[in-house]
Amino acid sequence: QVQLVESGGGLVQPGGSLRLSCTASGNIFSIYAMAWYRHTPGKQRELVAAIGSGGSTNYADSVKGRFTISRDNAKYTVYLQMNSLKPEDTAVYYCNADLKPRVGRRKEYWGQGTQVTVSS
Repeated sequence: QVQLVESGGGLVQPGGSLRLSCTASGNIFSIYAMAWYRHTPGKQRELVAAIGSGGSTNYADSVKGRFTISRDNAKYTVYLQMNSLKPEDTAVYYCNADLKPRVGRRKEYWGQGTQVTVSS
């Protein structure tokens, strides 16, 4: 059984920073791309940042220059360093992984989400 678990969310003032982590566990054969999405009630889910197995990255325009995605393949972990946070960054952040388990087909897995609230 494969599971993704996010951590690091919380309440932060505008201009502050948070670092989100997401760790995959279970019977993993290989993890390909990993990504962070976010969702706020009343808005569509959006892709925040993604990172390929080779380290290539892409970011939403709204976070470019402020957020950095990285990964530690040995730990099956992806990070999202969020700096210069704005109230509009408030959302539930979800980890996503394109993953091949040791048994079964390759598919995308999702974490449970972690709340990020940016407020003064």
